Amino acid sequence: MPRPCHILAGVALSLLAFGTVGLARADDVDVALPARSAISQPLAPAMHSIDVDEHLGNIIDTSLAFTDHTGKAVKLADYFDGERPVLLTMNYFRCPVLCNVQLNELTEALRTFDWTPGDEHFRIVTVSIDPREQPVLAGSKRRGHLEALGRGDDVDWAFLTGDALSIRLLAAQLGIQYAYDPEQDQYAHPAVVVFASPEAKIVRYVYGLSYHQNDLKFGLIEASEGRVGSTLDRIILSCFHYDATLGRYGPFAFGLMRVAGAFTVLLIGTALLVLRRRERPKHVPAEVST
Repeated sequence: MPRPCHILAGVALSLLAFGTVGLARADDVDVALPARSAISQPLAPAMHSIDVDEHLGNIIDTSLAFTDHTGKAVKLADYFDGERPVLLTMNYFRCPVLCNVQLNELTEALRTFDWTPGDEHFRIVTVSIDPREQPVLAGSKRRGHLEALGRGDDVDWAFLTGDALSIRLLAAQLGIQYAYDPEQDQYAHPAVVVFASPEAKIVRYVYGLSYHQNDLKFGLIEASEGRVGSTLDRIILSCFHYDATLGRYGPFAFGLMRVAGAFTVLLIGTALLVLRRRERPKHVPAEVST
């Protein structure tokens, strides 16, 4: 049985091959129409070999150097502060279809999300897989998504560019495979979000072109080892289980039963306490003799 990442990578390839830009809404950020040649020409055979080889538990090399959207030289270590998990994506900024859809849907999910990138809960880093892309393009892409997000300019969502070696090393550590088709001048790559702990440990992969807020929140809570999110968030997480066949979180029967059982015990305990208080004899003060 094929792994979910094989299936989803195939979906991503199909989107790129056939230019199904209709998946994106007309008002989405920076949606560029693919060239006619990109729609009509088949992908090279090497393009169909992309995949995600999950490296759960591995530590990312945070010494890898990149350039941020302002042109500043940075290292991945600048985004791992030991306190907040990091949500990582690998895309490229002039992508005609797939990256636009993925990043637009991520932006849409974040627009009504309880947390904002850069608060005490998490940060986001998007790295271009195209070594030819420059900070000017990264900055333009970032501005478009922050404008759509509607939470100001101080959002901690970094858009990075880098040289071919740094990009390849990061992709290899994350287990993300991609391929360049020189005939179409496009990259094929899977649509995946990687959740890393504050210490840069790879904790979770979530696949697809759209994102449920529960997937984001639960992934971040797991990546932070419970350091972010409320007690209620952690209780709700116990009712959900990461489904490896779907690459998403789904209801977990035993978790639901456990919480339901705890609630039942609490309800019965409260009822017994109320009944016990009602059954207590009222204290009658003794008569004072004269």
